[in-house]
Amino acid sequence: MKTINCKGNLIDLKIPKVMGILNLTPDSFYDGGKYNSEKDAIQQTGKMLKEGADFIDIGAYSSRPGAKNISKKEELQRILPVIRLILREFPGVLVSVDTFRSEVARKCIEAGACMINDISGGNLDKKMFDTVAELQVPYILMHMPGTPQTMQKMAKYNDVVKELIYYFSKKVSQLRDLEVNDIILDVGFGFGKTLDQNYELLKNLDLFKILDLPILTGVSRKSMLYKFLNIEPEDALNATSIVNTLALMKGTDILRVHDVKQAVESVKLFQKIK
Repeated sequence: MKTINCKGNLIDLKIPKVMGILNLTPDSFYDGGKYNSEKDAIQQTGKMLKEGADFIDIGAYSSRPGAKNISKKEELQRILPVIRLILREFPGVLVSVDTFRSEVARKCIEAGACMINDISGGNLDKKMFDTVAELQVPYILMHMPGTPQTMQKMAKYNDVVKELIYYFSKKVSQLRDLEVNDIILDVGFGFGKTLDQNYELLKNLDLFKILDLPILTGVSRKSMLYKFLNIEPEDALNATSIVNTLALMKGTDILRVHDVKQAVESVKLFQKIK
């Protein structure tokens, strides 16, 4: 049975969960600048919770290809007040912090967040694994070569599926040695992968179940969808729902999305046929 412990609550992943995205960045690829004000952030969080989000994933550093690098201080100034405000407005909400910096992660957990979502899998901050071990919170371990600024130049694999399984097995071993209990895997769709590599990973997502850990999938409105279909991110909701459903059929336990209502519907329909 797959469960994760969030603030003493055991979250059962037998029924897949939905994680709503709250970007506090001015330059994210789809919703940059939409939720920069506290009022807009609260309004969007309330909407996502009403639509059935199980987690709210809050990020203040844009990780789109070639995004601007911001300081740790600026990231904290963006994210901490919003986390505190959201937890005050919606007591009991399960907040995930989307950061690769251990100090940002620590301060956000201290402010009430309950999960760390690290796009770099500990590679961009050598203190991250020790921090996760000390805090004993669920950790989303994602695969990304290089940095958000360089990752697309590093999409070079002989066998992308095999190499990612090996990558995760090594990282999970390091985390287990540090006695980290709750690890969630994210193959990192769109992060240092070509279009074809993204679809190769999607096709073989069920092979990652060999690692016996929950899988998170984040394809919401990404370029692997809209570039392939020759549409804009704004028009990629239907494609997102289709690929989310395929990911559920391949064993995904958590969907990370901009559009919660449609993802919850995908989960309900998947559960019905399951």
